[in-house]
Amino acid sequence: MDDATSPHAGPIGSAFYAHPRFLHQRQWRDWWTVLHPPYTMLHLSLVIIGACLAGPVNAVHLVATLVAFFLALGLGAHSLDELKGRPLGTNIPTAQLVVAASLGLGGAVALGVAGMFLVSPFLAVFIAVGALIAVAYNLELWGGRLHTRLVLILGWGGFPVLTAYFAQHASLSIASIFAAMFGVLITLIQQQLSTPARELRRRTSSVDGRILRADGTSTSLDRDVILLPLEGALKTLCWSGVAIAAALLCVRFIA
Repeated sequence: MDDATSPHAGPIGSAFYAHPRFLHQRQWRDWWTVLHPPYTMLHLSLVIIGACLAGPVNAVHLVATLVAFFLALGLGAHSLDELKGRPLGTNIPTAQLVVAASLGLGGAVALGVAGMFLVSPFLAVFIAVGALIAVAYNLELWGGRLHTRLVLILGWGGFPVLTAYFAQHASLSIASIFAAMFGVLITLIQQQLSTPARELRRRTSSVDGRILRADGTSTSLDRDVILLPLEGALKTLCWSGVAIAAALLCVRFIA
């Protein structure tokens, strides 16, 4: 997939974090893009929020849960998503994406199975649900019936919070349900902002217009002008999740 172009901005990447300059080789840049670092960081923050919502917090369980979600979401699900239609336009060989998805999801399931012996056998429910969402959503199985906004915000927003809480306490609580609602809402905001941003970056060849103000002044309207507040808000949103997660880590392990 070729990058969209604009008469004002020139070549543009598939995402604001695509092809960072500090990675010189194209293959490494492609893998960085596939991992969706800002969004993966946000959803790993939700894992920390769920784990640290109530004490005491088992650091080993927390680290294992973080690794499992990085493997399942950051590596596995995102590799499957790129396999389905190459939305990021990378040149990563299909075989490498298949291996990455298999290792990511397989590693996450393996950690989950270990957790069944250490935490509770009911963790199997979370393993099954997580694997189903990762595969069915990203590969659009069953005619895309699970490839919906509702599945996205529940699976990427609420599910990490509940799973991390359960991995700590072998149960759920009313507080964990409300925290999961926070995860759902913050993921909904991310989706509402990223959808038009993706449309502009990946499927728009040009934008041409003008903003006319009541006082008679005007501003040229192009793709960069529209993208700036959308992607600025996305960056702020991702870092806000990290800030809350860091605060809870400090409460549980430092304060």
